[in-house]
Amino acid sequence: MTCPALVLVTTLLSLIYHIVVCRAGIRFNFSNPENTIAGENPYLHKQKINSQTMKRKVTFIGLFALCALSVNLFGQNKDKAVFRESKPGFYQNSILKDDRHVKDEMMPEKVRKTFAVDLATASLPNKIDLYKNIQWHNAPLSQGNTSTCWSYSTTSFLETEAYRINKIQVKLSEMYTVYWEFVEKAKEYINTRGKSVFDEGSEANAVTRIWAKYGVVPENDYTGLTEGRIYQNHEEMLTEMKNYLESVKTRSAWDENDAVAVIKSIMNHYMGVPPTEVVVNGKKVTPLQYLKEVIKINPDDYVDILSYTQQPFYSQVEYEVPDNWWHSSEYYNVPLDVFMATLKEVVRHGYTVSIGGDVSEPGFDRYTQCAVIPDFDIPSANINDDARQLRFSNGTTTDDHGLHLVGYLEKDGKDWYLIKDSGSGSRNNDDNAKEFGYYFFSEDYVRLKMMDFMVHRDAVKELLKKFQ
Repeated sequence: MTCPALVLVTTLLSLIYHIVVCRAGIRFNFSNPENTIAGENPYLHKQKINSQTMKRKVTFIGLFALCALSVNLFGQNKDKAVFRESKPGFYQNSILKDDRHVKDEMMPEKVRKTFAVDLATASLPNKIDLYKNIQWHNAPLSQGNTSTCWSYSTTSFLETEAYRINKIQVKLSEMYTVYWEFVEKAKEYINTRGKSVFDEGSEANAVTRIWAKYGVVPENDYTGLTEGRIYQNHEEMLTEMKNYLESVKTRSAWDENDAVAVIKSIMNHYMGVPPTEVVVNGKKVTPLQYLKEVIKINPDDYVDILSYTQQPFYSQVEYEVPDNWWHSSEYYNVPLDVFMATLKEVVRHGYTVSIGGDVSEPGFDRYTQCAVIPDFDIPSANINDDARQLRFSNGTTTDDHGLHLVGYLEKDGKDWYLIKDSGSGSRNNDDNAKEFGYYFFSEDYVRLKMMDFMVHRDAVKELLKKFQ
C-alpha cells in the first residue's frame, strides 16, 4: 500500500532537484567544458563553480530533511493508541470449550445425595399464618459466609426483649459483638499460650458477656460490611488472624497488647473500626450508655437452661463444647422433661428464647423447612434423657447452630415452634414468601436435638429456686 505522505515527498524532491540542479545560475557549455567567461581566470572560475555546487547541495539536503520531518510529524498526528478490552476469542470460545466438554464427558460430576426423611406427603404446619402466638421480632437476616449464628440469634432475641420490656423497636449490630468477641478470644489465646480455641463459633451467653463489657450499638452505626458487600464473609479475615496467631505461637511472642493490636488492625481492614459513640436524639452516647439508657437491657437478667446427663441435674455446670471457649459454668442443668415443660411454659407467657443445638439430621428438611424426628431414627415415645445423651456423647448431636424461637402452635397434642433463622437452609424458597428465613420445629426435634436455651430469669424464677 502506497503512503500518501511518501508520494508527496517524492514529488517535492523531484521539483527541488529540477530547480536547484537543472535550473541553477550556470549552464553547462559543451563547447566550453570549463564553462568559463572570456578573460576569466580558470582557477577562480572553478572555485566559484565549486562554491555554488556546495550551496545547492546544502540547500537540497536541508529541504530533504524538512520534508522527512514533515512526514514523521504527519504520521504521529494520524496514528493513535488505545486500551482495548480483551474479549474471549476463538481460542477461548472454541478450543477451550471443546477441551472442557471432553473432560466433562470423561469425568462427569457426581450427583451429591444426602439421606433424609421424605416429607412429600406429610401434613406439616409450615405456614406462618398458622401460628397465632408470634412475638414481635425483626425480619430474618442472613449471616452470610460466617459462623456467627450465636450472635444473630441472640441479638434478635434481645431485640425482642427490648420490645417486650420497654416497647421500643431497635435493630442492633451483630458484628459489633462479633468484633469484641474476637478480641476476647485473642486475649485468651495469648494467656493460655495458644491452647484456647480461636474460631468464629461461640454461645448465646457470649453476647450478654460482651454487652456487659463493651455495650452495643445500632446496626446502622456498625454493619461490619465493607467494599460494597451485601452479605458478611469472614473467610479471608479469619484465615489471616489464625495465621498471625500461629506465628505468635511459633515465635513465643506472647505479648497481649501487641497481639490484640494486630488482631484489631486485621478486623479494622475487613470489618471497619467499631464506633466509640453513637448519636441518639441528637445526643452522643457511648455503647455502654446506649445499652443502659436507651434499650435498657441488663445482661445479668438472662440465664441459660441446659439438659444433659454428663453433669449433675439442678446444678450450674459447664457446657462442654468447643464454642464455650471461655468455659462458662453458669448453665442451669435440668432433666429433659423439666427442660421441655419449662420451654412450653415460657412461650405461653409471651417470652421468646435463643435456642441452640443440632441441625444436621435426616429429619431436618430444607425443602419443607421443617425439622422432625422420623421413627426410623427413634420412635417418639423412646426420646428420653439417655437417647439425648447418647447422641451428644457420640457426636451426632452438636451445638452447630443458634436460632431464635419466636412463636408456637399446638397440633395433634404437641407443640410446633416457629424458628427465626440466620442460616442459608431456610432461604431456599421464594424470597418474597412469608416463610423466607424461618424453620418449623416439631416438639420431638427440640426434645432430642436442641441442647440449651437462653431466657429472661423472670420467666424461670420458680425453677431457679431449685438450684443449690
